[in-house]
Amino acid sequence: MDLGKVLHALSDPVRLGIVMRLYREGEASCGALDAGRSKSTMSHHFRVLREAGLVQTRAEGVTHMNALRLDSLQAAFPGLLEAVVAAASRTGDEA
Repeated sequence: MDLGKVLHALSDPVRLGIVMRLYREGEASCGALDAGRSKSTMSHHFRVLREAGLVQTRAEGVTHMNALRLDSLQAAFPGLLEAVVAAASRTGDEA
């Protein structure tokens, strides 16, 4: 896991919003997280999150379920995700 890729992924308000929601809910489908955005736009955001190592996606029938890779993130960067979530919650930066 590369810190630069993680921070880049978290720097976008849409991706930060996805991460915040997954942090609160644990798991959600792509459709539940799209907020009316196009499928191609959301595919791009999920690809960036997956490549950074923040999110894992699994197929459940025709639905793709997403969850944060909390254990891997905590092992690589202890406290980083909690700090980002806390800061975004205070400033209202989630999308």
